[in-house]
Amino acid sequence: MIVVLGAGESGVGSAILAQAKGYEVFVSDMSEIKPRYKEELIRRGIDFEEKQHTMKKILEAEEVVKSPGIPEKAPVIKALREKGVNIISEIEFAGRYCKAKCICITGSNGKTTTTMLTYHILKEGGYNVALAGNVGKSFAWQVAEENYDYYVIELSSFQLDGMYDFRADIAILLNITPDHLDRYEYQFQNYINSKFRILQNMGIEQHFIYWSEDPVVKAEMQKRMPDVTIHSFSDEKETGNEAWIENGKLRLDKFDFEIATDKITIKGRHNMYNSMAAGIAAALSGITNEAIRRAFMTFKGVEHRLEYVATIRGVKYINDSKATNVNSCWYALQTMTTPVVLILGGTDKGNDYSEILDLVKEKVHTLVFMGVDNKKLNEFFGTRCNCKIVDTDNLQDAVNACYREAKDGDTVLLSPCCASFDLFKNYENRGDLFKEAVKKL
Repeated sequence: MIVVLGAGESGVGSAILAQAKGYEVFVSDMSEIKPRYKEELIRRGIDFEEKQHTMKKILEAEEVVKSPGIPEKAPVIKALREKGVNIISEIEFAGRYCKAKCICITGSNGKTTTTMLTYHILKEGGYNVALAGNVGKSFAWQVAEENYDYYVIELSSFQLDGMYDFRADIAILLNITPDHLDRYEYQFQNYINSKFRILQNMGIEQHFIYWSEDPVVKAEMQKRMPDVTIHSFSDEKETGNEAWIENGKLRLDKFDFEIATDKITIKGRHNMYNSMAAGIAAALSGITNEAIRRAFMTFKGVEHRLEYVATIRGVKYINDSKATNVNSCWYALQTMTTPVVLILGGTDKGNDYSEILDLVKEKVHTLVFMGVDNKKLNEFFGTRCNCKIVDTDNLQDAVNACYREAKDGDTVLLSPCCASFDLFKNYENRGDLFKEAVKKL
């Protein structure tokens, strides 16, 4: 029997694939299952439970497919580990039955944009391609019912943790900065090791793309010396790099490709990195230069990532709710060219705010804290910068404070550095409600 823990998109997809492959399946979710997923399980006759874990039945599993949101410290996982039951991720399970090429993307920041852009380029090139992982539909669900030639898969560290035999055909590692340390015993090296699991089982016939200027990735590459075909990119032309920016143009040197950076629809230095990574992956997959160029010029970007909302009384409002860690906020502040009112706050994951301190001092005149507990933010910024600080504990008050404090020509930036679970369902919910509140001003 296969037991699936968690009945969201990933879990239900895994259950459907398990059923299709002839397994007896049992789905267990400690929370209430969303109606659309519950209806799907009922329609297919898949046994499930919600709001509880029946340990007797769960411990009968031959193998468990775990939702990436369930931590190792959860009692159900501890019990399964003690019994020696094999626990895997949806990606590992679906990979056993997937015959398509897999382009897999991870990193602390930029992975959603890079995943969506890579998918957009392959679609533009006429490929039979699907999105999976952290974005798009469940990988397992699509493997069960669809027939694609390529998958572009966004992988979080949590998904990578449950992968053992799965192998990427093309892997992208954008960067590594401290994130989710609460899930990694507050040990940065544990998180680094998790990200490098994307290289598992790859050989010289597979391709690994990375940013050569990331100090953490660079140091790890020197230690690990992986036996894969390597492709690196950076700001400038350096020995070994295959992509860089030169004279206002993004170049993919090995593929004889270039495009003026002002023709690329997504802006900012971080998006040039994302574009280089996606461009290399697409070129390695056989996409023509013409299709890559068209895709760079037509890609619309990712919702909740530096998303323009509105201009009100001369003030621009930007939704960067997807910035759930400090480094992501750093990239957002890097792109700001006007004075900033910055909204920070939420569920702290062991954040070190010193990374953004210099940019806050340089660009931000007002900090608006929005969280159930703003103590750490107040203690850090209150003594280190001359910004005005406004404390709020809900979104409406935060937006109202921004409206009061912002002046003509300013930018209000929601880039919280934190997870959203103190006040919101997820970062999408936080971003959507921010946009609604701004449009009501």
